[in-house]
Amino acid sequence: MNSSIEKKDIRLLGHDALLATFVEMGEKKFRAKQVEEWLWAKGAMSFDEMTNLSKPLREKLEAHFVINGITEETVQFSNDGTIKTRFKLHDGSLIESVLIPVPRDKRFTVCVSTQVGCSLTCKFCATGKMKRVRNLDASEIFDQFVLVNKQALEHFGHPLTNIVYMGMGEPLLNYKNTLKSIELISNPDGLNFSPRRVTVSTAGISKMIRKLADDKVRFNLALSLHAGDDLKRDQIMPINEQNNLEVLMDSIEYFYQKTKNKISYEYITFQNFNDSIEDAQKLLKLCKRFPVKVNIIEYNPIDGSSFLKSAENRIDEFAKYLTTRGVTVTVRRSRGKDIDAACGQLANKT
Repeated sequence: MNSSIEKKDIRLLGHDALLATFVEMGEKKFRAKQVEEWLWAKGAMSFDEMTNLSKPLREKLEAHFVINGITEETVQFSNDGTIKTRFKLHDGSLIESVLIPVPRDKRFTVCVSTQVGCSLTCKFCATGKMKRVRNLDASEIFDQFVLVNKQALEHFGHPLTNIVYMGMGEPLLNYKNTLKSIELISNPDGLNFSPRRVTVSTAGISKMIRKLADDKVRFNLALSLHAGDDLKRDQIMPINEQNNLEVLMDSIEYFYQKTKNKISYEYITFQNFNDSIEDAQKLLKLCKRFPVKVNIIEYNPIDGSSFLKSAENRIDEFAKYLTTRGVTVTVRRSRGKDIDAACGQLANKT
């Protein structure tokens, strides 16, 4: 029998379970604290790295546990400085993360994945054309942050400043692990990263948005909106059929009233579909219920989709209509298109 099959991933143990395990092994409780520091403050990927533990204890840990860390498989560099990394998980599954540097603003953002594949089938998204294989563990999301932070330090001499949960998968369909990963990354005894610099993006799962509010989360929320009416949103995002805009807006207003956290709408413009002034008028109505920022995003073409990128003058006119009526708008020009690292392009392409 392969003994490795019987080993537990030590990072799946909670604090209390880890303490109890060390007591069972006849070890002092403070040793568990040392191990936690190695795992969550230093990002250790092996027991051999835990040099303040005795060799016999490290061997004992090796015999009973594994650390199912992620490993770099391929790294691609864009002409604009964006770095996309494909990571291999312990079971052979693949995910992608993206480092988006803006050195002039001292802003270095990592876009992390929460699932292998996705189940939502949004028509404009390459990940949506993949099957959802499984959710990521909190530690696998944590690893993306740790490893991409090393890339930021190596290539730009600056640590990560922001995290966006906008990679592969729907974060709110992996609710427990998404929130646990943020807890791990923001823990004062660990990486101590401010949750105010974390943004979780959702395609719009109303029930889970309300749960975020009830759980009093401290991070920011982004809604992948992309249309200001149900007719158009139904066409491009099947999730809207179960979570229409009226229900969705009610849940986001509930989130805002409970948390007062920042909310943004992500709005990809598609040529002659959702980029007219009439579309902007519909979006404006959705911006008046509570404070919200709109991020207008250039469409990045993907295989098998008939959508086209809006002309720049139409994007600018759309944005101007909103800004002149008091809406805070940012137009995001695509980053990393040449390596399929831009919004909606993550699909583990070879």
